[in-house]
Amino acid sequence: MNHYLVADHLFAIDALPEQLAQLSNYAPFLVSDVSEKPLFSIRVHLQDLPSAEGWEHVYTDRSDEDMPRIEMYRRKGAWLFCVSMYRDSDIVSVMQCSEDWSEVNLYMNDTCYTRFAIDNAAMLVYAFATVEKKTLLFHSSVTVRHGFGCMFLGHSGTGKSTHSRQWLEAFSDAELINDDNPVVRILEDNSVRVYGSPWSGKTPCYKNISAPVAALVQLAQAPHNSIAPLKMTQAYPFILASVSGLKVLPHMMDRLYESIAQLLELRPVYKLECLPNTDAAQLCAQTCLP
Repeated sequence: MNHYLVADHLFAIDALPEQLAQLSNYAPFLVSDVSEKPLFSIRVHLQDLPSAEGWEHVYTDRSDEDMPRIEMYRRKGAWLFCVSMYRDSDIVSVMQCSEDWSEVNLYMNDTCYTRFAIDNAAMLVYAFATVEKKTLLFHSSVTVRHGFGCMFLGHSGTGKSTHSRQWLEAFSDAELINDDNPVVRILEDNSVRVYGSPWSGKTPCYKNISAPVAALVQLAQAPHNSIAPLKMTQAYPFILASVSGLKVLPHMMDRLYESIAQLLELRPVYKLECLPNTDAAQLCAQTCLP
């Protein structure tokens, strides 16, 4: 069993050595000196997939065609998630969780799905298990400069990764923290930090570093470069769409709402209409960084 610390939240993955060896993206987060109980533990089983028969269907997430399909079921004291690699493909892994998310059994019937199955299970459970701790798993690209992080938000294809690359081209001291799924925490002193994670989409950027958040930036493609602050009422729905959580569960949504509302009180949100050039990065940095 390996233990990992992501944004100061501890979790464990119990799998065969050859399965754990495939998780190179988790290596920067590996810890050996463990004195506390993990927030959740994932036990990996290589066997036939359990059936959803007898479970109550709750929700099916069918996003983009090239993204996984996630079918969610429940019964008293437990949750079941059936995951496919693409929206219309076969189920390749099944995850059964305790009601409080602390105990997870992950089933797959083919070793070729090991990293995909573990990544999806860990991301989902991490988002669900940390929601009570003012922790948000974002869909975002994050670049740091002068010790502060700027988070770039937008739907797939908006240009988040492209804009981060423009920062790296424009500023020799800029650094990419994460290109797809960073973690944001609101700490007890009301500081807001963004952390790297083992999950970074198509860009292999798995850095165990963090930085205070300077601003969140909604990106929109345009034939010009301009930036303006958003009011809380304008930013709120967009931020909600950018964070992970079970939006069909009222108590989890309450926690998400509270954390997002606090985040928007503590940090500004801008809308950047931009071209894919370094001038846009310069404008964004001049506006957002202290």
